[in-house]
Amino acid sequence: MKAARHNGFSVVELLVIVLVLVLIVAFLLPAISHQKAAWRMECRNNLKQIGIGFKTWALDSYDNYHFQRPAKQGGTLEAFAAGDSYRHFLWMSNQLATPKAVVCPADVRKPAKTFTNSFSNVNVSYFVGQDANDNFPQMLLSGDRNLTNGPLRPNRILELTTNSVVGWTEKMHNREGNILLGDGSVQQFSTSGLRAYLLKDGLFNGTNRLSLP
Repeated sequence: MKAARHNGFSVVELLVIVLVLVLIVAFLLPAISHQKAAWRMECRNNLKQIGIGFKTWALDSYDNYHFQRPAKQGGTLEAFAAGDSYRHFLWMSNQLATPKAVVCPADVRKPAKTFTNSFSNVNVSYFVGQDANDNFPQMLLSGDRNLTNGPLRPNRILELTTNSVVGWTEKMHNREGNILLGDGSVQQFSTSGLRAYLLKDGLFNGTNRLSLP
């Protein structure tokens, strides 16, 4: 009489499988960590380039950013009411050189091929701080779009105050994000770090409005 066959794994086979999986994870983790670090650096560089674009106008326009001037004065102020955040970046296309500069590599969004009629909010990863002022270097000028403290207005404006329970979603940097400040520096914040930063004295003058793409 033949012995019954067992279809399950033996203890030795299970141990081998577990060992293989452990080795795979051990090899993949450093690569994933390196990739995330590279993404963060590229994101920071994007925001620094965006900061230079904003400053180019401000230096020649009495410390006003181009998004603070109406279209008849060569600015993009009306884009806030329309919810067209991308227009603020379209204005800087010469300084940015490539649409890749406005897309974080950790974002699922894809850059447009060129700054043409096909360029829109879906090709942008960064918000624009509507209330940013060149005279207040610590205000939020731009940064990763994965912010939330509730539903957006129809014009995609997110309002922040000192009492806002603002936080990062998991969409891009796993509940962290990069912020471009008015002085041109880029800071990386966790949710708790960002909330603490927004409580700093003198940072706000009423409500700080962010235009999300």
